[in-house]
Amino acid sequence: MADGYDPDFLPTRVPLPRPAQDAVELTYPRFTVLLDGERRLAAVTGVNIDGGRLRELLRSGEWRLDPRVDDGLQTGPEVYARNDLDRGHLVRRRDPGWGDADDARAATEATFFYPNAAPQAAGFNQSKELWLGLEDHVIEYAESTDQRISVFTAPVLEADDPAYRGIRIPLRFWKVAVWQGPDGLAATGFVLDQSDLVDTRDGLLAAPPLGAFRTFQVPLAEIARMTGLDLGPVLAADVLPQRSARPTEWRPLASASDITL
Repeated sequence: MADGYDPDFLPTRVPLPRPAQDAVELTYPRFTVLLDGERRLAAVTGVNIDGGRLRELLRSGEWRLDPRVDDGLQTGPEVYARNDLDRGHLVRRRDPGWGDADDARAATEATFFYPNAAPQAAGFNQSKELWLGLEDHVIEYAESTDQRISVFTAPVLEADDPAYRGIRIPLRFWKVAVWQGPDGLAATGFVLDQSDLVDTRDGLLAAPPLGAFRTFQVPLAEIARMTGLDLGPVLAADVLPQRSARPTEWRPLASASDITL
């Protein structure tokens, strides 16, 4: 089952965002990865989440290379060995795990292909917990309408990201959540900044006490500017500028209660 991201999952059609650079499209159960072969990391991931049908499944699956892509185009196990790097899921393990039990299990296990991973500094502090729970917060908000959301996530691939073991470590990650609100399509965006945690001096990556993850809610126009992505109709659905007198403001988040929806 490799159906990929469905642009018609919500009542309003939401195409997968497209990067300016060439990318290899890889479809998995209920999600898609657009892989930047030059950076060996995802430029975009997109997943459909049915919040009303999510299953609680025991963790299963092992990280592995995707045989459809040359190993040299993927960031594989050698980057994560003997250091303080986590294999950070872009599409979370539980996000595609809904509906029929067998289908849900196959979908969660597919999230362990390396194109769906990106290097993140270790250290599970409050900010990272918040980042991992953003989809849950949006699902809870969307339950009053359609109980479905589509989520796009990837690293911000900057030219000056620090070099390490043949790749460049992204310092920031972006996430966009989209749902059908009572007045039509609605969306919001977030950025996770791990700049203070990454230290590639002496060829190593260091964990805290160097610094901390920082999580922000940001206008979608800012994400489009940083990444060069074509966000399509999602850009006009941003809830943040509609509720802010400062349309380019980055809002630091300390807890889910700080999120504007």
